Amino acid sequence: MARTALKDRYQPNVNQFLALCGRNYALIQRWLPDGCALGDKWQVNGSFGCLDVEVLENTPYTQLVSIARTVDTQGIVPVPKVTVRVYHDAQLAEVLSSQQIFRLQAVYDYPNLRMHHPDEKYQVNAFLEELLKIDCHTSLSASHSFG
Repeated sequence: MARTALKDRYQPNVNQFLALCGRNYALIQRWLPDGCALGDKWQVNGSFGCLDVEVLENTPYTQLVSIARTVDTQGIVPVPKVTVRVYHDAQLAEVLSSQQIFRLQAVYDYPNLRMHHPDEKYQVNAFLEELLKIDCHTSLSASHSFG
């Protein structure tokens, strides 16, 4: 019985995860300005919506960026928001926190207290990919004017 439980345990696919993080990096690079500084804020507008972006941390090889999707729901639905670490040296972008999850684990046992999926980290990064595809067909415009 114990052997069956170990066999069924979720094993993350590292290559698939790194490919997803690479795609997210490429999408972010479409509108992340060179030389943006700590505290810079702007909006990315597209035909599928608008993203509010803020640089939370700037180091020589990485940036920590907050990305929120502007949604007109009058407070009924929480605003989708993620904190993303952008690794310029590795050309990867990874979600560090999302909504009520402040530190994502690579794998969650299931079931767990908060009922996270075993592949929650992958799913949140896949959500970021969808969030970043707000405008695949036209150029994005960034301005340093929100907030």
